Amino acid sequence: MGELEKMDAGQWYDAGDPELERLRTEGNAIAWEFNQLSPAELERGRELLAKLFGTFGDGAVVLAPVYVDYGSRIAIGEGTFVNHGAYLMDGGGITIGKRCQIGPNLGAYTAQHPLNAEERATGLEKASPIVIEDDVWIGGDVTVMPGVTIGAGSVIGAGSVVTRSVPAGVIAYGTPCRVARKLTDADRISDELV
Repeated sequence: MGELEKMDAGQWYDAGDPELERLRTEGNAIAWEFNQLSPAELERGRELLAKLFGTFGDGAVVLAPVYVDYGSRIAIGEGTFVNHGAYLMDGGGITIGKRCQIGPNLGAYTAQHPLNAEERATGLEKASPIVIEDDVWIGGDVTVMPGVTIGAGSVIGAGSVVTRSVPAGVIAYGTPCRVARKLTDADRISDELV
């Protein structure tokens, strides 16, 4: 079994494998080119993002700079907005659903390293997927750890470190991130818009 197949299977793999290095270089080259564009070059930016990501939904917006390990292991749903400074460490795969609002400086990290220093020095990694379901709002400077799922419609407060999965329809925040409460009709702004 090759290192890419081990990564896909959630097993320990050699991150220095030449094929993985080639794939990372390709993804980083596309991200670098995107990050050099003028904000006015919208069409070229969309072309590059569609080439970079495995899936890039209609109406999705990603602002530069964006950083990836591979890029091709990222799916971004339609109508999603990702603000400046996102680092998407996508070895384990990152799925961001439809109509999500992602604040600046998101760190989404799928890779894990051995805890033992001698084993860590071997360059082995293991990657677990991150899933951000539809209609999630993530505040600025949030870190999402390997294997985490954030449920549909939930809100993650700015500065949070999400170390475990968050259910749908809640507000959660803190370090580590914890559920504060369910979202309710009292959270609606409809009356304010009249």
